[in-house]
Amino acid sequence: MATFQAAVCSVAQLTCNTISTSSRSINSDVVSWLCPSSSFSSQLRLSSVSSFSQCTSILQNSSVELQVRTESLRLPGKVAESRAAAAGNIINTNSGPRAEIGIWVRIKKGVVSIGLAAALAFAQFPVAPAFAAAEPVYTELGVLISGPPIKDANALLRYALPMSNKPIKDIQRTLEGVTDALKLPGVKAIDPVERDVRQASRLFNQNKDSILSDVAASKTEEAKTAMSKLSDALLEFQDLLTQKDRAGILPKQKECLEYVGNIEEAMVEGFPYEIPAEYAKMPLLKGRAKVEMKVRVKDNPNLRNAVFEMTVDGYNAPVTAGNFIDLVERRFYDNMEIQRADGFVVQTGDPDGPAEGFVDPETGKIRTIPLEIMVEGDKEPIYGGTLEELGRFREQTKLPFNAFGTLAMAREEFEPDSASSQIFWLLKESELTPSNANILDGTYAVFGYITENPEYLADLKVGDVIESIRVTSGLDNLVNPSYKVGGA
Repeated sequence: MATFQAAVCSVAQLTCNTISTSSRSINSDVVSWLCPSSSFSSQLRLSSVSSFSQCTSILQNSSVELQVRTESLRLPGKVAESRAAAAGNIINTNSGPRAEIGIWVRIKKGVVSIGLAAALAFAQFPVAPAFAAAEPVYTELGVLISGPPIKDANALLRYALPMSNKPIKDIQRTLEGVTDALKLPGVKAIDPVERDVRQASRLFNQNKDSILSDVAASKTEEAKTAMSKLSDALLEFQDLLTQKDRAGILPKQKECLEYVGNIEEAMVEGFPYEIPAEYAKMPLLKGRAKVEMKVRVKDNPNLRNAVFEMTVDGYNAPVTAGNFIDLVERRFYDNMEIQRADGFVVQTGDPDGPAEGFVDPETGKIRTIPLEIMVEGDKEPIYGGTLEELGRFREQTKLPFNAFGTLAMAREEFEPDSASSQIFWLLKESELTPSNANILDGTYAVFGYITENPEYLADLKVGDVIESIRVTSGLDNLVNPSYKVGGA
């Protein structure tokens, strides 16, 4: 964060000096296009900026609250909530007319401000040799304002599987393209959707043998069943489109992609890598598990009970996912309250008493796990340090914070290997924190996503009660459980 803020200030200072020297102003139409918020656009009439402090105040106010809220994820629930609230009050006190603008609008402002500052500075002046060392920072800024990432939880899980069969991936991408086609109004969407479905059917029929050839020997029958169901579903999809049934498109797309995901999972033979020796005896999830969570909602006449389905991914976070599933089987989270719900995250897992995590009854000590991050392109996770600390902050994580309801571990602020039992779900609009630029990616261990009813998260409040969390499938992937089979 310190590096990021230094880069922001450097860009801001260079931009303000540039403006002061050239006495140029930016076209108001460009500002409005980059910054849709009219109140923010008025602050970026750069011809009115007369000092460095005025310029940087726009950027700094946008980043401080994000930093404090991010750091508060590492604290116990109640402490984190008060810290985040205090941060909000400080920002609001210093922001004047901007006090009523939400945190994510502030983040968007900060991102746009950085991109705008960099664009102005480099468009008008060449980089001097003495400033060349800062070039990687500005390259990163281009990533910050890149296009929207994948934010569907099920799609993220499909892309995170350790397999690489091109035909089935092409079918997956073609079917996922249906979502974009549906942005067209009414029946105008039917024709592009129909083209996508026909293309997916053609790819499937032409590549059945090559798809089946990549299936693990032990999962051949499972894959054949999924392939038969996909074939039938694609035919039904085409019939549905012939009838111009727009309402049935999304359910049928979801069904087809579920079969695609089943085929892709059947291509994973065993567990793809060795766990480091120092963690090999911990509870590990060598594969995936599905979990159902039931929450009793208080003081909400429109929602009494919320039921969530989560997919926990041990392929990319075996230690983190194994720790969670082990605690679920111990009934650790049953009857525990939601301890933080501030519009940024929903958090729980801090047990009653002085301990801030799960106390192993055999040792009498809090059980902790290492920070575990799988990077795109790597064969196994990295442990014990954030991507920023390891100099890999530009790299993409396999399980990014893109989906509403991303599931991750909370931890202490300055100790990456301090996570125990406190978990959180992120609530956000992913366009504001695109892949490979999200400040949370590579800093916290993501180990799954809510795949059913994530929208209910926004209705949860502090004091709502988790009635139960149960593993519905995949428990056989858990090795080294710490609980006694048949009881906690």
